[in-house]
Amino acid sequence: MVDDRRRARHGGAPVTRRHLADTLARYRAALEAELELLRHVQQLSADQQDATRRQDSERLHHIAGERTRLMDGLVLIEHDVRADRATLADHRLEAACLPGFAQVSTLHRTAAAVVSQIAVTDQDTMAALQEAEVARRAATQAVETGETTLNAYRRVIAPSAHGPALVDRRG
Repeated sequence: MVDDRRRARHGGAPVTRRHLADTLARYRAALEAELELLRHVQQLSADQQDATRRQDSERLHHIAGERTRLMDGLVLIEHDVRADRATLADHRLEAACLPGFAQVSTLHRTAAAVVSQIAVTDQDTMAALQEAEVARRAATQAVETGETTLNAYRRVIAPSAHGPALVDRRG
């Protein structure tokens, strides 16, 4: 019955060992490509954190563009391997017996670990950006308050020559 459901999902044709081996090879190549892109994203994440600490907005802008480009590549690879991943998941027991399956599993775990590390670094960067925003708002408020106080002080020290006066010179 389980085999019937698997066959129905894949157009009714049984999956051969050769087909699984080819699928595993494609999936491995895709994982290797993803891992390469993820390592670049990981480096960019660290660079982004450094640029945030240095308040280098030009560098942050450049990194954001590069990350977007890499993430587009990851999304494209993920789209391309969706069917292969489903086939391997549906036939996991058979695929596990194939040469190279252990290496693919290791690549999969490595990719997941790199994604987790990127997420942690990005959370730290977001926290730093939020702290910088709070500090910027506090500084802006301090400047505005100081400006208001300075303007009030100017009015007391140097009253306007054209404004109303208590004593008129003529009178």
